Amino acid sequence: MRRPRLLALLCVTGSLVSACGVLPGTHERHTVTVWLMKDSASQDFLRRFTEDFERTHKDLRLEIRIQEWTGIVDKVRKALRSQAEDAPDVIEVGNTQVPLYIDDGRLADLTLESVRDWDRQHWLPGLAEPGKSGNEQYGVPWYAANRVVIYRKDLFEEAGITRPPKTRDEWLADTEKLNSGGNQGIYLAGQDWYTLSGFIWDEGGDLAAQKDFEWRGALDTPAALRGMDFYRRLQALGAGPMDADEEHPPQAGMFADGKVAQIIAVPGLARAIAQKNPGLEDKLGFFPVPGRTAARPGAVFTGGSDLVVPQNTDDQFAATAVVGALTGAKWDTELARTMNYVPNKTTLAGAVAGAEGVAAMAAGAAHGRATPSSPQWAAVEADNPIKGYMTKVLTGANPATEARRASRRITEALTPPLG
Repeated sequence: MRRPRLLALLCVTGSLVSACGVLPGTHERHTVTVWLMKDSASQDFLRRFTEDFERTHKDLRLEIRIQEWTGIVDKVRKALRSQAEDAPDVIEVGNTQVPLYIDDGRLADLTLESVRDWDRQHWLPGLAEPGKSGNEQYGVPWYAANRVVIYRKDLFEEAGITRPPKTRDEWLADTEKLNSGGNQGIYLAGQDWYTLSGFIWDEGGDLAAQKDFEWRGALDTPAALRGMDFYRRLQALGAGPMDADEEHPPQAGMFADGKVAQIIAVPGLARAIAQKNPGLEDKLGFFPVPGRTAARPGAVFTGGSDLVVPQNTDDQFAATAVVGALTGAKWDTELARTMNYVPNKTTLAGAVAGAEGVAAMAAGAAHGRATPSSPQWAAVEADNPIKGYMTKVLTGANPATEARRASRRITEALTPPLG
């Protein structure tokens, strides 16, 4: 929001959604510019939200501009420094990107609104934690998605398995039964480090830990090594490649083409599987990644988006009104139902209970996590030592030795350059 603008007709295009109406008495509205990412929300959702927001906020006009993920980090960082009239007042960012923007020191502190108005205590941890710095909240959770187990109901029945497993021990036992007769118990690529992260978190470990303001790799802790050992035992109950991740080759194709009983993926991958093999469409089921006990599902990496407000907005009150509306129960639930997302609060999980895959996601998201909240984490992923570590352990190398080596590389990547 940089200046008041005259009202125009409602307009919706592939790259811009704006809604505006002339009020009696030639009343002028102030424009709030919102950047949202491509495919995060449907055009129909944005149209309905805009109409509702402008109806209930007579002095505001929304201008929603759709952005591409490619190159978005540099574009956001530039926008946070901009004084241009059309600079954004609200920006959607990936949850794991928020620490980078917090480190730049150009985001508005939304702690008061988060505690007082937005029920921060119920937010999904995998979205809320990356948006924090100390006790201050800068990123507000919007929506989430995470991995579940997609399975073949027919192969489970043939193996005499009458219900999905609730614990890791049950999961291993069931997968061993399924891994016979030419079937793979599970297709799990050797470098699926997001899945490994969940097992490590379940054991009480982490990929990296911060102490005295310094980040250090933590794959060599006893808890992290236990997580890797479980991964090794599960991965061995199938023929997934030990030296590749889940996209090389794409696991949807492997599941569709072969006799694979299970994969670990977001539920939306079921559509790709059914497109490749329509005969499987009615045979697919979903369950949360099992935990150590039946009391709760396993931890999972939570992806998704937060909303942030730049410090350089001309009207933080108006910007936070947009954030509050988009992330509030009414429209966050509507977004989740429309796009098959997990809502941003654990208390809203019931809104997606009717969709099996999304319900399984929501159960896991309640205990989800994100990657370490270091602004340098992208440097770790750029030349990811976790992947190489996993392959070496799966091919017989000493886990403790390789974990120490990988942890040293993580530490080096997380150490900011001097000056």
